[in-house]
Amino acid sequence: MQKAQNYSNTQTKTFDLIITALLIALVFVATVFLNIKLPFGNGGLVHLGTAMLFIASILFGPKKGAIAGAVGMGLFDIFSGWTLWAPMTIVARGLQGFIVGKISWFNGRNGNNIGQNIIATIISIPVMIAVYYIGEGILYANWIAPLASVTGNLIQNIIGIIIAIPACIVLKKLPIFK
Repeated sequence: MQKAQNYSNTQTKTFDLIITALLIALVFVATVFLNIKLPFGNGGLVHLGTAMLFIASILFGPKKGAIAGAVGMGLFDIFSGWTLWAPMTIVARGLQGFIVGKISWFNGRNGNNIGQNIIATIISIPVMIAVYYIGEGILYANWIAPLASVTGNLIQNIIGIIIAIPACIVLKKLPIFK
């Protein structure tokens, strides 16, 4: 009986690892291939990685959402010439994924409440903006210049919400997510 239980536990951990790796890859790919460099601010991007981070967090909870956001977008920064931004991205997107997942999964809802999911994504935005603002302030030794990036960050998150919430509604209807 003990061997069967250990085997089942190993299978679960392996499956969790595979799902987490796939979520990281999806966030990375959505960030790499679907982005627009902003003509204002400090050269930020609007990309679909944010939508994928929201989807991962709502469907799979805070831990997988945090890891997918932090690692997926952190890898994007490292491999695309934004290396200086990677530490900020890892913190900002890890926190954002965790917050969205924690609120979406609060009270046993497991991402099944649309209103709660919308609130979760909205609550995560100021945290993400604050981390980038503080990081930019430190990088540029200036607390005014980072204000130019706030608009782009807001646009990116609003687009993420507009894409993620309907996508999660559809995905939650699939048998695999019930």
